[in-house]
Amino acid sequence: MGCGHFRTDVSYLPDLEAYHADLLRSRERIVAFAAEPWAKTEATPSDQEITRVRHLIKRVHAEVDDLTDDERSQIHEATAIVRRTRRVVSLGMPQVQTPVFDLHPGRTGA
Repeated sequence: MGCGHFRTDVSYLPDLEAYHADLLRSRERIVAFAAEPWAKTEATPSDQEITRVRHLIKRVHAEVDDLTDDERSQIHEATAIVRRTRRVVSLGMPQVQTPVFDLHPGRTGA
């Protein structure tokens, strides 16, 4: 999102809206948190990031609003299919597994 040329599609809109809400919640929690000012500054989502996400959401909404009712219906159906598929199909992202550590090396099972 740091790049002005970043584009997304409507299928990511719920994720973007959730991310935006998370940023706002994080900012509010950090304001209420008792910590050193420098720590709050480092942990607080930047206004620039929040603004960029907000503009991206508005742009996607504007593009959808420009569609006809029929096109909007088709997009809604296609988006539902894409989102369901993303939940089921791995998109090639590697799975990271937590290594199992032997807390007692050298000990044999009894």
